[in-house]
Amino acid sequence: MTTYRTATRDLVRLALPVTTVQVGMMTMGVVDTAMVGRVGAADLAAVALGTMYFFLISILGLGILMAVDPIIAQGAGARDDAAVARGVQRGLLLAVVLGVVASLLHLPAAAVLALLHQQPEVVPIAGAYVRALIPGILPFFVFSVFRQSLQALHHTRALVIAIVVANVANVFLNWVFVFGHLGLPALGAQGAGIATSLTRWLMALGLLAAAWPLLRPLLLPIRPEIWQREPLLRIIRIGVPIGLHHELEFGAFGVTAVLMGTLGTVEMAAHQIALNIASITFMVPLGVGTAASVLVGQAVGRGDSPGARRAAAVSLAGGIGFMGTSAGVMVLFPAALAGIYTDLDTVLRLAVALIPIAGAFQVFDGIQVVSAGTLRGLGDTRVPMLIGLVGFWLIGLPVSVALAFGAGLGPLGLWWGLVAGLGAVAILLLVRVRVRFRGILHRVVIDDSDFVLPHS
Repeated sequence: MTTYRTATRDLVRLALPVTTVQVGMMTMGVVDTAMVGRVGAADLAAVALGTMYFFLISILGLGILMAVDPIIAQGAGARDDAAVARGVQRGLLLAVVLGVVASLLHLPAAAVLALLHQQPEVVPIAGAYVRALIPGILPFFVFSVFRQSLQALHHTRALVIAIVVANVANVFLNWVFVFGHLGLPALGAQGAGIATSLTRWLMALGLLAAAWPLLRPLLLPIRPEIWQREPLLRIIRIGVPIGLHHELEFGAFGVTAVLMGTLGTVEMAAHQIALNIASITFMVPLGVGTAASVLVGQAVGRGDSPGARRAAAVSLAGGIGFMGTSAGVMVLFPAALAGIYTDLDTVLRLAVALIPIAGAFQVFDGIQVVSAGTLRGLGDTRVPMLIGLVGFWLIGLPVSVALAFGAGLGPLGLWWGLVAGLGAVAILLLVRVRVRFRGILHRVVIDDSDFVLPHS
């Protein structure tokens, strides 16, 4: 039986390396933004738009792959090695299919951004940046499956090593392609896209090599049952709501970016800086939420409902505590944070005004991402999707539009709408967590050979 002390210990042991990986992945985006920011406002805005387009297209597929989390965690908790191996192999099968589809959908990026009335000087640069990202999409999806599988099994050392090596490589590759070194031309934003694609190949292959002793029994032999239609559909039914929830959240931020882009290049560049800072801090509760998904899933798998509840409680406390601290830093030191990214005076002034607003939604962001991770560990994905629809699209975006264009607050109004949306989602998800833990917890069934355990 898991106590609060052991739940806290297990959370720290898993969340620290998981968060290190999350922050490491985000750091690569920070490096891209900071280095491209030295090229000019148009290139910086292009990276913002291109990144927005990439995640709007890719996040549904990446969310579907997150269905691997509860399947592997609950299988590991039940000591069902066959279920774990099937989950990993089916995840890779879906990663290949979804990666190819996502790659094709990236081809018309420039045309789509032009239709959205983005700044004419930014659109071609953003299109070149997105095209440069395409070769790295498939390895990024495969890396996602490897990462989630290793996290669910509490094997994170190879992940940390892979992400540290990838960050070093990303800095070097950006130096080469963005600014033009070693005899190559300076490519600006497009160079950052090339560096990102090469780094994602390095991440996937490096992790496979570093974790091969752990992954080999999960990958070989290939199990013939992974091709069965019904279990694959069950995974997709769990994963699609996860993907749609993330799509709804990122889509709201994406629409905000598009609306910001209509206001001007300086507004878009400042938005990218503030969003990048908020995204860095978000990686910590995101890591805690991932750990919560694993710990709750494993507790459900072994029939320890009180342990699942305690894991959820300590995870929420950790996420809220960190985000409260980061909110204080953003409110107190916006100029120092913005100065890391740019020395352009007009961009700097607006970023300094936006960063404290990002601080205002930090605690809400921590609550919602940890709550969503907890519910994912239970296999509860449909209701969080509906909550995302209500909070982000029926509350957040209308408030953004009303404040920005109706009340004339411009960029500040768009960001206060994000605060309203995140607040609504956080409260509703927290209520859902409380409701679910009052009931009986069951293991997710994918194959007919899986069993369901009633828990007290």
